[in-house]
Amino acid sequence: MSFAMHVPILAIAAPLLGAFSLPLMAKVHHRLRDLWAIIVGAFTVAMIVTLAVQVFGGGIQVYTLGAEAPDATLGPEGFPIRITLVADAMGAFMALISALLGGAALVYALGFAQDGKGKTLSMSLLLLLWAGMLGLKLTGDLFNFFVFLEITTVAACGLIAYRVWESRPPEAAFKTLVMFILGGLMVLLAVALLYGEYGALNMAYLSNQIGGGLIDRMALGLLVGGLLMKAGAVPMHMWAPDAYGEADANTAIVLVANTQAGLYGLLRMLFTLYGGAATPEVGWLITSLGALTVLVTVLMAVVQHRLGRLVAYGAVSQIGYMLLAAGVALVTVGARPEFGQLALQGSVFHMINDAACIGLLFLCVGAVHRATGTGDLRSLGGLAHTERWTSGFFLLGALALAGIPPLNGFASKLMIYQSVFMLSPILAALAVLASILLLAVFVRAFQGAFLGPRQNVVSKPPSPAMLIGMGVLAAVVIAFGLFPDVMVRHVVAPAAEALWTGRDAYMAAVLGG
Repeated sequence: MSFAMHVPILAIAAPLLGAFSLPLMAKVHHRLRDLWAIIVGAFTVAMIVTLAVQVFGGGIQVYTLGAEAPDATLGPEGFPIRITLVADAMGAFMALISALLGGAALVYALGFAQDGKGKTLSMSLLLLLWAGMLGLKLTGDLFNFFVFLEITTVAACGLIAYRVWESRPPEAAFKTLVMFILGGLMVLLAVALLYGEYGALNMAYLSNQIGGGLIDRMALGLLVGGLLMKAGAVPMHMWAPDAYGEADANTAIVLVANTQAGLYGLLRMLFTLYGGAATPEVGWLITSLGALTVLVTVLMAVVQHRLGRLVAYGAVSQIGYMLLAAGVALVTVGARPEFGQLALQGSVFHMINDAACIGLLFLCVGAVHRATGTGDLRSLGGLAHTERWTSGFFLLGALALAGIPPLNGFASKLMIYQSVFMLSPILAALAVLASILLLAVFVRAFQGAFLGPRQNVVSKPPSPAMLIGMGVLAAVVIAFGLFPDVMVRHVVAPAAEALWTGRDAYMAAVLGG
């Protein structure tokens, strides 16, 4: 039995082990803690990359816990009774996003977080959230999907709230906890309905059984509602700007990855679990909520004067673009499949582009706080004189977020605009205007924070670890913008295809046949 067969479970187990062992290392010495965090993070990234190579090069990978062989998914009666991990191209793609943001956040935290102010706790919770996200993206059964969803809830809220010496983070964590608990209960109730109807939890088996009856539709409604809360779609978005805006910079970017994990769960349920049973009416609902999310959050970004909250609203607006394109794909799945496929590719591609540019912006916000002790635009100015790297990285991320060529946001947004235009020119115009307005908002923020005369304040430059974290994300922003066709052809298209037409292959890989 080769080591490579166990990569799916190792990718989840490594950060989980690291989360609980890190405090023990800190008891010995803080340098040992940092070294252990680097080892765990590097091993996790290596496992994720190895898994992605296996999936994109050799097809769907199935790993079954407790079986004689990792690929033996069925029990004695041919019924799926064991806990199964399934990595198709979409799951592997989402795991890569977790590797990008989780790895960058961990490196950044080494130089940003402070001993005596919860550094060990925050890094442990970061690893726990990383493990939960990976489990959610790779699990093959509904109950464990719920379990990993709850792990991410606990870890995310802990990461937001651990700075109890400040007033705002605990309040933001409470809002997040309420929404995540409500969403989790809706998902749990949906799991209970489907288990009561079919007596199974395996997603491949359930996908083969679901026919669109009343119980199926009730479960679908609960899943959609619960996962939209997790994704932060308007009008269930009120937790997201507070959570992003009040969290540490390294926490904020893993919260972005966690939000995208909720969006991934929604797409997995709609396309893989339900397939043809997910009607165009559901697509119109997703499309409408996506458009509403784009419009509301961009308008809210206009009135923000705190840099962190401004970036937070920009982050939520990008979820709207992903939902808008995913909804178009659902609406056109039968009538105009060529546009639906393009829309889904745009939505999937925008996930990793958004992760890179939003992650970069949040890390820049952290560098601004470190340099000046504030993120209030009314108190900032002239930082480009002393914080040249931070100012350059912020401008790069802002231009990419607005979709300015030749950066990465342009390629995915162009795919979204084109596909949405085929469904509704009005929605496409709304999406373009929102991007223009977002560009104006971030230009104003850049001017307020970085331009102008030098301020008479003590500036603390970013540490080397912080620069490495920002540099990795900046390199992704530039590379994916200059060579989008390579990324689309080899990674994005297979990931979108796994959702679009890969339902039968998913079931065959798990159930055989």
